Amino acid sequence: MQKRFKESSEVKSRFLKENLPKLIELVKLVASAFEAGNKVFFFGNGGSAADAQHLAAEFVNRYVMDRPPLPAIALTTDTSILTSVSNDLSFTEIFSKQIRALGREGDVAIGISTSGNSANVTKAFEVAKEMGLKTVALTGNDGGVLAKIADISLVVSSTSTPRIQEAHILIGHVLCEMVEHRLFFKVNP
Repeated sequence: MQKRFKESSEVKSRFLKENLPKLIELVKLVASAFEAGNKVFFFGNGGSAADAQHLAAEFVNRYVMDRPPLPAIALTTDTSILTSVSNDLSFTEIFSKQIRALGREGDVAIGISTSGNSANVTKAFEVAKEMGLKTVALTGNDGGVLAKIADISLVVSSTSTPRIQEAHILIGHVLCEMVEHRLFFKVNP
């Protein structure tokens, strides 16, 4: 048990050391998008889908402070859309189709994938870039394909899926908190 806590702590500390400037860049990107009236989309598969929903909820409702809602959308929640697109087209299209329908230039697409190689997240990034959205990858391992094509790539350098997922939700929580502070207290990250 102690070993797992130690591993988790080490992975998160290493991530911060390797990615602090990118994390600050992400906070500024998301805060600027909200200030400009744009939206943030979150998406991923499995545990990453749960993270997407969790983080969108933090922005829409609140994280640590009462404040106006912020326009964040998890593309993982509408089972009718997900199953329709999967059945009629392909599972690879489930997020890209929604980006095409809902995305606008200046929005931010945050794809979460522990491997960095999820085909449906990659396809969504391709469409998002064509449409003028900024793309952000939260990945693990070596970052995979997503790290190479994202505008901002945050790679948790670990091969342990549970440790990567733990880091991803911490990254998301820090993002929420810093965006709130930047928008509502005018504090830089």
